[in-house]
Amino acid sequence: MGVLDEFLAGLEGFEWDVGNSDKNWRNHQVRQAETEQVLLNRPVVFAANLTHSRSEARFFTLGRTDSGRHLAIVFTTRGKRIRVISARPMSRAERRVYGQVEANSQTDS
Repeated sequence: MGVLDEFLAGLEGFEWDVGNSDKNWRNHQVRQAETEQVLLNRPVVFAANLTHSRSEARFFTLGRTDSGRHLAIVFTTRGKRIRVISARPMSRAERRVYGQVEANSQTDS
């Protein structure tokens, strides 16, 4: 079991802010369902996002949707729910990092 799996074990679902959801669609054509898939599919890159918020813990995830779309997700938790702050396609550098993780996960299988 990985770090993200342990982190998600205590959570019960997603909480959506209409403004963030609309912004993710308007700016990046990312749907809520795709965002949820990234957090549930493996492999993922998961890290604390220490630079962008002092008021609440934020987390950064790189992963892929069921259709293979590579996305970067920033989220926080509110109680027992995940609240997505932003979702967008990965940058070129992020795709490189994620590609290395994917390759390593295939050789570990």
